[in-house]
Amino acid sequence: MEQNDMKPYSVTDRMREIISDNHLILMVMSRFGISLGFGDKTVEEICAETGTDANTFIAVANFISNKPYSLEKVDVKSLIDYLKRAHTYFLDFNLPHIRRKLIESIDCSGRDHVAMLILKFFDEYVTEVRNHMEYENTRVFTYVDSLLKGEKNPEYNIRVFAGKHHHIETRLKELKDIIIRYYPQQSSDKLNATLFDIINCEQDLKSHCLVEDCIFVPVVEKVEQLAATVIEQHDFAATQPSEAENLSPREVEIVGCVARGMSNKEIADELCVSINTVTTHRRNISSKLGIHSPVGLAIYAIINKIIDLPSQNPE
Repeated sequence: MEQNDMKPYSVTDRMREIISDNHLILMVMSRFGISLGFGDKTVEEICAETGTDANTFIAVANFISNKPYSLEKVDVKSLIDYLKRAHTYFLDFNLPHIRRKLIESIDCSGRDHVAMLILKFFDEYVTEVRNHMEYENTRVFTYVDSLLKGEKNPEYNIRVFAGKHHHIETRLKELKDIIIRYYPQQSSDKLNATLFDIINCEQDLKSHCLVEDCIFVPVVEKVEQLAATVIEQHDFAATQPSEAENLSPREVEIVGCVARGMSNKEIADELCVSINTVTTHRRNISSKLGIHSPVGLAIYAIINKIIDLPSQNPE
């Protein structure tokens, strides 16, 4: 591979050029909620318009393209939204689509049991995938949401998930191999097309699991470390003056803005100051609190009641 092929994508690259380089980015786009029809705009411009975190998008795009990627600015909330949309795609669209094509392409008339056994194999596999993804949706992502609210569960951490996380594409590969090796059929156009979809799904699921292993897990580990540090500071400060009292009123305002996910430019516009002023304040805040990331400041802001948690409507 030429050295240029290893050059990572950047937020200043045009989205259409990235897609032209790797068509798999289309799937990344849809799972970040980005639609087509963006002309010649850059990744940064498109993400700003759609409310997507550009750095998280680029990290995932570089990872699935086998290019150098950075976890430094990945936003865990945006990453969870991406993973949830991927789960919806697999469970509500892709796997049901493959099942319909399987029924159309194998003989389920009852002349032999092979076709029905293949379908049973696939249905059992889909159940396994559903259980796997529902566990992540209800247990793992809920745990991370609690972390971001400053709540630490002493009985659970992301390493528990990582230790049990298995790649769910393996059985789909087994099904593909069984059909190729053992299923007899004279006219195979439909079945070959179905196999092509199974192979694509297998690769997509493998990539999805690797994103969880190589991006999601280490990013959550950083959040855990930040949460532990901030909670310890909060416990120590229980009998001490609040750390928030050491911040100026303007610094408290800026911490609140950062915790709400606002960029430096948005904060500057909101407070009618220059971006340089915001940058200086954030540098001073980090120096005073020893917290340097937006996630850490969000946890700090919640614990010190600088912002209120959003109310949740009952189910």
